[in-house]
This record gives sequence, C-alpha cells and structure tokens, in this order.
Amino acid sequence: MSLLPDALDETLRNELAAYDDFTAGLLARRGIHTRADAEAFLSPSYDEQIGDPMQILNMPRAAARIALAIDAKERIGVWSDYDCDGIPGGVLFHDFLKKAGANFTNYIPHRHNEGFGLNTGGIDALHKDGVTLIVTIDCGIADVACVDYANSLGIEVIITDHHLPGELPKAYAIVDPKQEGESNAYKDFCGAGLAWKLACAVLQHGFVGREAIQPGWEKWLLDMAGLATIADMVPLTGENRVLARYGLLVMRKSPRLGLQKLCKVARVNQRSLTEDDIGFMIAPRINAASRMGDPMDAFRLLTTDDENEADALAKELERINRSRRASAAAVTRAVHERLAERKERGDIPAVIAMGDPEWRPGLLGIVANSLAEEYERPVFLWGREGTLNAKGSCRAGRKGINLVALMDAAKDVFIEAGGHAASGGFSVKEDAVFFLEEKLCAALQRLDTSVVEESGPHADAELLPAHATSRLLLSLEKFAPFGMGNPKPVFVFRDVYVHEVSWFGKAEEHLRVRIAEDEFASSMSEAISFFAKRELGADIKKLTAGARATLLANVERDQFSRKSPVRLRIVAIS
Repeated sequence: MSLLPDALDETLRNELAAYDDFTAGLLARRGIHTRADAEAFLSPSYDEQIGDPMQILNMPRAAARIALAIDAKERIGVWSDYDCDGIPGGVLFHDFLKKAGANFTNYIPHRHNEGFGLNTGGIDALHKDGVTLIVTIDCGIADVACVDYANSLGIEVIITDHHLPGELPKAYAIVDPKQEGESNAYKDFCGAGLAWKLACAVLQHGFVGREAIQPGWEKWLLDMAGLATIADMVPLTGENRVLARYGLLVMRKSPRLGLQKLCKVARVNQRSLTEDDIGFMIAPRINAASRMGDPMDAFRLLTTDDENEADALAKELERINRSRRASAAAVTRAVHERLAERKERGDIPAVIAMGDPEWRPGLLGIVANSLAEEYERPVFLWGREGTLNAKGSCRAGRKGINLVALMDAAKDVFIEAGGHAASGGFSVKEDAVFFLEEKLCAALQRLDTSVVEESGPHADAELLPAHATSRLLLSLEKFAPFGMGNPKPVFVFRDVYVHEVSWFGKAEEHLRVRIAEDEFASSMSEAISFFAKRELGADIKKLTAGARATLLANVERDQFSRKSPVRLRIVAIS
C-alpha cells in the first residue's frame, strides 16, 4: 500500500494553479479547494476574518448587560474554569474590566475542593462580596441548579461556554455557539476565545469611559486568547486560526511579566514562541497550578505588575509542574501494571475504567489520554479527593465515539458528567465505581459508533534526508500554527540507512537516530521520538545501527540546540 496520497485531479490543480505542486497538495489535504480559501489560509487577516461578535447568539444581550453593570459600578464576578483555557480567559476579562474601570472580582474554583463549574459555596462568597452579576468563562452550561441558586440570591448570570449543552440553565444570557439556534458562521471557539469575543462586543456596545480606550487595544488581549486556543486543542481553522496566529505574534512581544517569567523558567525563547512551546512547555505549567495546587497562582502570575511576585510565582509553577510529572508517571505505571495482568487473561474491555482512592483526579486526564491513544478505546480513570465521590477524566481514544453521548447512555451511574466529544470529566457515587466499567461497555454497545477505519499512516510527500532543510521549514511556516484541523505535514523518508541509535532523558525514554540516504553519506540527519516506546511501540526494534528503515516524520526546528538545526520528529516506522 502506498504511503503517499493520490495526485490532485485536474480541476483542483487548476483552481490552485497559483501555487506549486507541493503547496497545492498540502492545501488540498487540509480541505482547502479554492484559491480564495487558500489565500485566506496562508495569509490570515485580522480585519477580514475576525467576525462580528454581535452575530453570535445572545451576544448583544450579554454585552448590553455587562455595559450596564460597568456604568452602574455593579460588582461583577468573573467565574472561570481552572485549566489553560479558563485561566487565560479569566485573565483577559480581568484586563478588559480593569481597563474599562469596572467594579469586579475574579473567582476560580479549587479543582479538588470545589470541582468543575459553578458551586453554591462560591456563589455564596460572591454574594457576600456584593456581586450582582456573574459572568462565567469556559463553564456554566451544565450548572442548572447553581444558576437557579444564584437567581434566588438576586444574582444574574451570563454564561459563556463552549461545551456541549444539555438542559439549559435559566441564565440572563447564554453565549455558547454549540447551543440550538446558533447561526454564527464559526462555532468552534475555546472558552477564552469566546471571552475575547465578549470583550470585543462590550467595547462595540459602549459604556461610560469607552472613549478613553484606544481603538485596537483589544488586540493586546490576544496573547491570552491565542494561548488558550492553542492549549485547549480546538480546531485551528477559520477564526481560531486567526486568533492563534495573531495570538502568537502578541505573545512574542507581550510586556506581560508573568508570561515573560514563565518562558524563562520553561527555557523557552519568548521572541520565537511556537505552538509546540505552548502545548509542551507553557500550558502544562499553567495547568499544574490547579492539578497540584491553587489555580489562582497561575491567574496572579498572568495579571501581576510586580516583577518580584511574577518571578516567585513562575518558580512555584515550575516546582509543582515537576511534582505533577512525577505523580502522573506513578499513576501511569500503576495503570499499566493492572492492564498487563488483564492483557495476559485476554480481558481488555471495549471501555477501560479503573481508579484508586489515592489517585489525584487532576492528574488523570493526562494518563487517560495516553492510554486511550495506546489502546484505541475509551478510557475512564477516577480518583478521590475531599469527598466520598469518585472524580475523574475520560478520553475517547478513537473516532466515532462521543463521550458525552456515551456518558448519557450510562447516566444512572454518574453524579455529574460532561465535556467534549473526545474528552470529558465525571463524578460517580462511591458504590458505583465497582460496576462503572460494565455499565459503560454496555452503553457503548447500544451506541452507533460506526467508524471509517484508517488505512494506515499517510505522508504528504516523499523526501530524502538531505531535503529536510531550513528552506523547507520556511515554506512550511506559512501553514503554521499547527494543531487540530491543521496537522503538521508528514513526510516519508523511504529506506534510509540508520547510522546511529541512542537514548536520552532521565530514564532514557526518548530516542535519537541519525540517518542518511546510504551508509557512505558525508552528512547525516537527526530524527527523534519523545517517549518512543509509548509512541512507536514494537516498531522501534526496526531502528538498529546498520539497518534500513522507512520513517514517517515531521520536519521541525530544534529550538534547544545551538543555531536551531533542522531535525525530524518520527511519527511512525513503516
């Protein structure tokens, strides 16, 4: 079977005639089939591609209410989620309300003590603080009872969320592009992206003091909107692509002290920040705040104007992120030991569900994600903290499975359940954990999960190792930032000669090979794989010195080596 895609048909090739074969092929394989769409993709325009926020369902009503609260100096409570979507969203709305001269406070629930979304204790605290309007960011769409409770206290609630809705709360306004009746052209914003749209809508509506805010000032908030858009793994297409692209530009020159300090402790060059830096270096440290400590530490880091405070908070996030990695690794080892026993018995079910009262729930999303990818099936992991109820995270593992629908089909075992089609969170009663797996497997059988099976990995083009150059990288940069909906191009390096194989990392978990076209080549190319045994499985045995192998790999720049040489990131071994 060929690893390469079919050639473009004549009609499509003529439509993309302005581009060379290489570029046209990459565009077509990303669903871009017209010259106009190609121009918009390769040269994203803020002015032309950012839509009018007032076209989003209920946005005018929400913007008018917030403007009224600003004018009247009402106490506004900004309630955001505790992850690397909700925290940046809370930060940008903090910056906006501060610039607008509003009377406001930010509230981020403690992951382990309060859990996801609204809760009555937090609402009571805001009520005591004099809050009369709550604006949620990246949460709230499932909190029917809590919104009713806020209403009973005389607090109005504006919900901004991007999670899949069920029964809608009786909020003053609900801004969620996934709700029924939404007609806006773009619907895939993350929570912070939607919060940025709300800030733009309030600026467009106007309020007392609006004239003192310079036109275009809202672009400075794109550092947080872009950070969250990349970190939350929403599709980097359409308007999200513009938010991510311009967000990176703002982040690279942002005066935000917390971002500067975070880049420093993560050993990331802020001036050349990439989506990989965010996904692998910045976002994990922000997320660590809630998983191992207090999410307000990350919020304070990104809002402080005090350099000493920023420095101390960045170092604290670095410390707890190291602790997070060690704790997650311990959970991963424990899960693999259990699964190894079940594998020997031939007892790996269609849905994997397991847990331990000693596991920290905030770490389980990372572990569930790697297991779901490895076993290609839904994985539900639970732990316990603070209550008798088990809380956890789940990942779908393969296409065709909607976790929200799966949990709804087994709703009698859940206290709370929600999230996206591919990832979610849940809590179950103490006794329900004993038959959670059984219930989920039965529910999966009842769902229509027909999937078009992948025929195997495919490459965008075939290259020789010598073709992986800085010139090629420059041509690929036009397609960045990469992410969901816009994957990194993959190239096949066929029958290359393996000169050297080595392992690196504290536990020698990462693989480095040096390859060339043949054994007599004067120069070699470097190819790496992080967590190679997990990512490549048994295929790594094909990579031995003196052997020949066919690699599928991305071409990237090694930011951690002097002069940033070009290297390959191995995707698969064929």
